[in-house]
Amino acid sequence: MIETGEILQTMRMIQEENFDIRTITLGINLLDCSDSDADRCADRVYEKICRRAEKLVHTGEEIEREFGIPIVNKRISVTPVSLICQADPRPIAKALDKAAAEVGVNFLGGYSALMHKGATLADERLLASIPEVLSETSLLCSSVNVASTRTGINMNAVREMGEIIKETAEKTSAQDGLGCAKLVVFANAVEDNPFMAGAFCGVGEPECAINVGVSGPGVVKVALESVRGEPFDVIAETIKKTAFKITRVGQLVAREASQRLNIPFGIVDLSLAPTPARGDSVARILEEMGLETVGAPGTTAALALLNDAVKKGGVMASNHVGGLSGAFIPVSEDIGMIEAAAKGALTLEKLEAMTCVCSVGLDMIAVPGDTSAAAISGIIADEAAIGIVNNKTTAVRLIPAVGKKAGDLVEFGGLLGYAPVMPVNAVSNERFIARGGRIPAPLHSLRN
Repeated sequence: MIETGEILQTMRMIQEENFDIRTITLGINLLDCSDSDADRCADRVYEKICRRAEKLVHTGEEIEREFGIPIVNKRISVTPVSLICQADPRPIAKALDKAAAEVGVNFLGGYSALMHKGATLADERLLASIPEVLSETSLLCSSVNVASTRTGINMNAVREMGEIIKETAEKTSAQDGLGCAKLVVFANAVEDNPFMAGAFCGVGEPECAINVGVSGPGVVKVALESVRGEPFDVIAETIKKTAFKITRVGQLVAREASQRLNIPFGIVDLSLAPTPARGDSVARILEEMGLETVGAPGTTAALALLNDAVKKGGVMASNHVGGLSGAFIPVSEDIGMIEAAAKGALTLEKLEAMTCVCSVGLDMIAVPGDTSAAAISGIIADEAAIGIVNNKTTAVRLIPAVGKKAGDLVEFGGLLGYAPVMPVNAVSNERFIARGGRIPAPLHSLRN
């Protein structure tokens, strides 16, 4: 049970510190919709999503009203489409987008393929369709897993994804490459992630599950203001206690949604998810620790402390912690990151170093439109290497801004925010990417 004191603290966090539940995500297993005929498969997918998610948005809004807790997004994740369709996947993509609009969710994730060791014909068909699909749908998100600690890095898939990201940017250039904001490339993708664009319902998941993603960078920032000048031990303890409170609210919302929808409670994802709003920034937390601006020497150490303390506090508050759980550092969605990148204090190379210790990876970064497909593939390969060697999830969500150069601004709107176009190292890596094949798994993958 949540006690009166916790309720009062929660109300203060909501009213004064930008606290919210970032998402309730309903995972739906679509394996039983599989069919060799794409149109029949699409009909089954549409019917099942509309049936299972019929009350999701209404229930989320009901919980918001009753508890006074903002729930920013209601979302759906589904079984990776390449696993349920061996034919042309485009009819399924249209059915997914139509179903998402019908039930009223903000996004639907799962137009995905798992290619960390190799590719099926279904995987290849899905990859080839991504640029067209993301240019013709509104709510659908796509992800591809190209590496894992157990299998290494599929460099053929890495090469293809560089080309697909470029093509997607060109097909959605009228929207500043917005299609790429709905496309993420993973290493060690998790099966219960509630956050877009990388959410999908893994094959180890139940028929349906309710997963909740919390937020609260503003809450952590305010908590650290009360311990200015104190040593890092005190900072870590303060973050732990704050993460505990945030996670308790997330668990409350998840259990309420689970009971009302009669769907099992899956996980609470502890990831601190920022927004472009002032007072809701992960960068500002790091600066509160004593950095003049994020990107300064010490930034990676500060982020490591934050990530670890959030996890330690969260696991004490819930037995169902999962997803990614830590701290997101999306450039376009965090006002502190935006400002640091705009003045050159935060570079792509520094962001890569930071991803060694945070939840995800290079997220929502605009790069010049003339960045080559090979350069994008190289960035994906580097991030995947960080993931497999450190046995953690990493990802890349780059947005080539067609017609724009380093220093220009790209506007996405809403939670996606805006971003300065960041320069990319122009030294060629064409021959490296052209090799293909597979980079073997690291030695520590042999754990049995």
